[in-house]
Amino acid sequence: MLILVTGATGKVGRNLIARLLDHPRFSRARIRALCHNRRLDPSERMDVVYGTIADRGVAEAAMNGVTHVVHLATCKEAPDDVMDISIKGMFWLLEAFRGSQPARQFILVGGDAAVGHFFHRHDGPVTEKTPHRAYPGCYALSKVLEEVMLEQYSIQYGTNGCCLRAPWIMEKDDFKLTLSFGDDVFGGPDWKTFFSPEEARRYADTGTVPLLRDADGRPLKRNFVHVSDLVNAILSAIDNPRAARQLFNVSMDLPVDYGEVAGYLARTRGLASVDVPSAFHSNWMDNSKARYLLDWRPDYDLEKLIDSAWQYERQPNDPRIVWYPG
Repeated sequence: MLILVTGATGKVGRNLIARLLDHPRFSRARIRALCHNRRLDPSERMDVVYGTIADRGVAEAAMNGVTHVVHLATCKEAPDDVMDISIKGMFWLLEAFRGSQPARQFILVGGDAAVGHFFHRHDGPVTEKTPHRAYPGCYALSKVLEEVMLEQYSIQYGTNGCCLRAPWIMEKDDFKLTLSFGDDVFGGPDWKTFFSPEEARRYADTGTVPLLRDADGRPLKRNFVHVSDLVNAILSAIDNPRAARQLFNVSMDLPVDYGEVAGYLARTRGLASVDVPSAFHSNWMDNSKARYLLDWRPDYDLEKLIDSAWQYERQPNDPRIVWYPG
């Protein structure tokens, strides 16, 4: 077994490679890490390919002898790059995969941007049957196109593809910093822009957290997944016959309710909250298909997500790896 991991130096890639190298089930597997901007050192069981998948030659070299692909490489809101990296790059990988004799499985980690997450109103839980609905921008469009490409290759050529659709991926103190009113805020919204500079500084100094409200005025519900739970889902999908040509939502059992977050932090840490109105829509990713077919269960619930983030002690040289497929 030779597993190609694209985006190998990102948040998911680093955690996945560490788990593959340590897991008894994959003790005989070899790994090929495809790196672009950052570097990994090769090891006895891991070789490294450098370059961009937008280059067909790089994609073909990376695919040489590969049995399994875990495709994590992506591109954010970068109109000059997104089609070359996210779309053409995945196309070259799929082309090499379908023409390769040892190739057995192609796993794509997608994002809930493909269904518009909180930008669009959903009348019920977001399931694998929910239609694609990109929000404005090139990133969400690329997540739709990736899922469609994987699906169509299975129709066109009978390839064995599996998509694990993840919402916002957390690790370390990420979740704490998603609620920061300071310049260290992780992701969006950028809370300080909703208030005057004086108010924002006061909220940052006191550890006040935002209580984001949806377009109906209720505390917003938004989906998250911890990186360790996503990695467990990837491991569960590898060589699993029930994952063949399937799409799975991989998220926490319940969405994060900003009202519950504010209440829990007030009870456990004495932190205040402030209402932040928005035009966003609450949504709820249904992970029951992954629970049923992959026999997978997320370990993180709301309390564990909060406690682990507040207990984490970041070191000065601790890098922040931004990988947000949602």
